[in-house]
Amino acid sequence: MTRPSRLVGVCGTGTEVGKTWVGAQVAAALRADGRAVAARKPLQSFDPDDAAPTDAEVLAAATGEDPHDVCPADGWYPVPMAPPMAAAVLGRRCPSLAEVVAAITWPPGCDVGLVETVGGVRSPLASDGDTRDLVRALDVDVVLLVADAGLGTIDAVRSAVDQLAPLRVVVVLNRFDDADDLHRRNRAWLAERDSLDVVVDPATAIARLLR
Repeated sequence: MTRPSRLVGVCGTGTEVGKTWVGAQVAAALRADGRAVAARKPLQSFDPDDAAPTDAEVLAAATGEDPHDVCPADGWYPVPMAPPMAAAVLGRRCPSLAEVVAAITWPPGCDVGLVETVGGVRSPLASDGDTRDLVRALDVDVVLLVADAGLGTIDAVRSAVDQLAPLRVVVVLNRFDDADDLHRRNRAWLAERDSLDVVVDPATAIARLLR
């Protein structure tokens, strides 16, 4: 595959932590800054009764791409389960990790490519691999690890970072509220005791991933 100048994996400590929101904010800001940016969501599962746009549609709006460039049509699974499970429910075949990797393509001259994964770091993604396996197979330059800022954050982040080693990780504490004492303490613990690179907004995340 033609590799972007900077390849970024967007992972989460679990579901509903804001991976797509963070990825879209980062992509839109990079694009507004004049950088050529593209996003890929190799496989996505979703609730067809949900009126909200799918992850691929949100990312496409941020990058100016077609949703089916972000996620190929055969990678859309209208069942809200991990892709291999959704594929089984639908009676469809889920691709192998090697097939997922091979299917990811990038436009010429792409400065930054974002690959958004599914669920948490060990969530099943392909028929024979999970999110961790995908970002390792792609050998991304950096992982943006999106986490909630509240209760359970330290354990979730530590566990995910351990699984992602030796990849470089930037932790994004989403929905961070500086007025919340627990949020501040979680951030300080991860940054000071665990020596992790922790940010609390997409703008700072961009500066880190471009290093």
